[in-house]
Amino acid sequence: KRPMDRITVPLRQMGVQIAGRTNRDLPPLTIHGNKNLQPIHYTLPVASAQVKSALIFAALQAQGESVIVEKEMTRNHTEDMIKQFGGQISVNGKEIRIQGGQEFTGQNVLVPGDISSAAFWIVAGLIIPNSKIILENVGINETRTGILDVVKAMGGNINLSNIDRVAKSATITIETSELIGTEIGGEIIPRLIDELPIIALLATQAKGQTVIRDAEELKVKETDRIQVVADALNSMGADITPTEDGMIIKGKASLHGAKVHTFGDHRIGMMTAIAALLVNDGQVELVRAEAINTSYPNFFADLEDLLHG
Repeated sequence: KRPMDRITVPLRQMGVQIAGRTNRDLPPLTIHGNKNLQPIHYTLPVASAQVKSALIFAALQAQGESVIVEKEMTRNHTEDMIKQFGGQISVNGKEIRIQGGQEFTGQNVLVPGDISSAAFWIVAGLIIPNSKIILENVGINETRTGILDVVKAMGGNINLSNIDRVAKSATITIETSELIGTEIGGEIIPRLIDELPIIALLATQAKGQTVIRDAEELKVKETDRIQVVADALNSMGADITPTEDGMIIKGKASLHGAKVHTFGDHRIGMMTAIAALLVNDGQVELVRAEAINTSYPNFFADLEDLLHG
């Protein structure tokens, strides 16, 4: 159901024969290979690291130099990996230049833990009473650490140690904190777009109001995450008003049991599981909890370890 025209349009300009359903090119897509791709000068209409990376990989197969201009700077794992494997890529602010026909050299790669998965434990440690959680080898790539900035702005007790500048990783220690509301928007959004569901839960436990804006990209994730997050947490007693590009969240909320549907969205499932830890009145029934396996198949096992370890 996710519109793919954001990537099919530039690929067609490069000479790819690609088509989907409706004028938004919904999956499934039909693709005919082309070994003679043309370079492209393209300005991305959305802030998307996935679209950017797809075009970078396509540009590596083109004949000549391609120029890709981002709407907002997004996570740069692809650019870092190209350099690590001996490739040449020029990044100047939002402009990326890359030459086709390059050759790469194999490398040993240390992959740190995903901060998007760590985000659920970060929030759990902040909002569950009498908690202290230590997360080792978490990725802290500068284009992914928006959640750390938000936690600090909300007064969260969070500390980084054992920082590895090469692997861009660190040990993160979190303790239960008294939180205050904040405003989240603008250039920070691409740095935490996947963490916004769990940040919304965090905001329900902060004093005052939190406003999330400029996050319309949430509408075209696995679900319309603006509406689904609001519906899920509101059903548990939160006070969240969805907007066209985000949410207005009023805290501090006392959460109660409810039946929550993931709609097949792994992040909604994990957000709800963490929210359930705060519930003293009733039970939380999570429908289609198996969606969590999409990104974190050991989530519930790790949760049990934290609860009883």
